[in-house]
Amino acid sequence: MDLRGEYRLPAPRATVWEALNDPAVLKACIPGCESLEMTPEGGMAATVVAKVGPVKAKFNGEVRLENINAPESYSIVGEGKGGIAGFAKGGADVHLAEDGEETILTYKVDAQVGGKIAQLGGRLIESSTKKLAAQFFDAFAAHLSGGTKTAEAV
Repeated sequence: MDLRGEYRLPAPRATVWEALNDPAVLKACIPGCESLEMTPEGGMAATVVAKVGPVKAKFNGEVRLENINAPESYSIVGEGKGGIAGFAKGGADVHLAEDGEETILTYKVDAQVGGKIAQLGGRLIESSTKKLAAQFFDAFAAHLSGGTKTAEAV
C-alpha cells in the first residue's frame, strides 16, 4: 500500500516539528491511541485501537525515527501487531516546508498489512487509512491553533 498526502498546518515549521516529536501531542491526536511512550532506543511504543471495515483490533507497535534532518524531515519505520486481526509494517517519509507563518507537511507511506485485515481488500484498507490520517491532521491542526482550525489538504 502506497499513500501520499499533503496538509497545510497553521503554525511555523519549528512549532510543527516540536509537536511531531512530542509523545503527549501525538497521543492526543492519533485516533484510538491508548498509550504512546518514548523507548530507551529513542523510538516510540504505542497501543492503538483501530477499526478497518468490520475488523476492530488493538495494535501494539513500535516506531523509530531515521534520517532526521531537524526541523525539515525524517523517516518513520515501524511495525504493529493486532493479534488475529493481523499486522502492519512499513515506513513513512515526512517533510516540512515553510510557507509564511504556516507549514506544508508532505508525507509518503509505504506499508504492508497481513492477516485478517489484508483479506478486506486494498480499497477498504486505503479508504480507512485516509480517513484516519484526516482525523489525525485535523486534531493536530486544532492543537497547533489552540482548537480554532482544522488541517487543510493541499
